[in-house]
This record gives sequence, C-alpha cells and structure tokens, in this order.
Amino acid sequence: MNPVRQAVLWLNDPLNWTNPGGILDRLGEHVSISAAAVLLGCLVAWPLGLWLGHTGRGGGLVVLVSNLTLAVPTLALLTILPLTFLGFGRPAVVVALAVFAVPPLLANAYTGVRQVDPQIREAARGVGMTGAQALRRVELPLAVPYLAAGFRTAAVQVVATAALATFVNGGGLGEIIRLGFGLSIAVGGGQILAGGLLVAGLALSVELFFGFVERLVTPRPLRRARRGAGRRAADAITGS
Repeated sequence: MNPVRQAVLWLNDPLNWTNPGGILDRLGEHVSISAAAVLLGCLVAWPLGLWLGHTGRGGGLVVLVSNLTLAVPTLALLTILPLTFLGFGRPAVVVALAVFAVPPLLANAYTGVRQVDPQIREAARGVGMTGAQALRRVELPLAVPYLAAGFRTAAVQVVATAALATFVNGGGLGEIIRLGFGLSIAVGGGQILAGGLLVAGLALSVELFFGFVERLVTPRPLRRARRGAGRRAADAITGS
C-alpha cells in the first residue's frame, strides 16, 4: 500500500489518537517538553541579553555564545547529558533543547535594547532615572517586539527538534516515528510519515501563532520600518 495512503488511514484511526501512548498523549508530552525548554532558555538568555544591550558591551560575547550553542549538535547533547546526573528522560531533553533555544533569544534581546534611540536614553537619564530604571521602564518595553521575534524563532526550532527526544526516553511525537521504524517499512511506513506530518504541523502551528503574537506586540510604525528595511535588503541582494 502507498505510504501516503497508509499515513492517512493511520491518522484517521480514532484509537491511534485516544489510546494510551497515542497521538494526544504524545502531543501533550511534546508541547510540555518544548515549553519547558523555551522557558528555561528565556530565563538564561533574556536577562543576559538585556543587560549586555543596556551596557553597550558584550556584543562579541553574544556572537560567541550564539555560535558555540549553534555549533554543538542537539543530538550530541541529547546523548551526552543523560550520562550526567540528569539521567535519561525529560530533564536531559529540556536542558539540551534549552541550549538550542538560547541563540535567537539572546541575540534578539541584545539587539532589541541596542536599537533604542540614544536620545530616548538621554531623556531617561535627564529625568533622573537610574540605569536599572531606564532598562525596566524605557528600553525593555521598546525591545518587546524583538523579544517576541526571538521567542517565536526559538519556539519553532525547539518544537521541530524535540522529536529527537525519543532517542533518550524523552517522549513526544518522535515516539510515533521511532515505533514506526521498529516495524518493517511496508508495515510502519505510514506511521513514520504520519509522525513526521504531526511534528511539521505542530511546528507550523507554533510559527503562525507566535507570528500573530509578534505582530500584536509590534507597534505599527515599527512594522512599517521593518518592512522598509526588508525591501531595502532585498533590493541590495538583487542589485535593483
């Protein structure tokens, strides 16, 4: 039977959704793992990125940290971390995915604060604000669209990568794919394809949802400025 037809039949079987260990259970595991990883990444990356952006120092550190975390394969972390005190299971998966989430969160937090108009900073100091007050009351609100953009990127990347959690007993939608590979291709091909479609569909849903959230928190003048910057970049690339 055609694998596509097998996948459609597998997805249309109600038992595959509701049975213990079925799609709904695995979806809940996948979302909880991804959410925990992104939130852990935020706790680490946002304070560091905001403070470095506020001080105007550490741009090289941001690039270095981002490059280092991107250079380490997530699968390698998933196989190394279970050998530590974290052990096999969700804690190791959450930490590994959090490392993967740090680069966009850190870079966007730093960029968001650095993009604040220097005259606005001077005005904040002129009314007697301390550095911490200016960061909290002025720079942070203006950086929110950048934070949302970083969160969106990190969330999509983590959701897409969390399927690898199955290799270290972490659960998630990757379990569906792994169990399909445990069967022969003739029997499990449809299940493998169905699992891949579920992961892709979840990642796309996260992208659309947080894209909408990012648009909501971005003021209209800034939206126009970003679109203009995007057009100028495209013109520069095409040479028009």
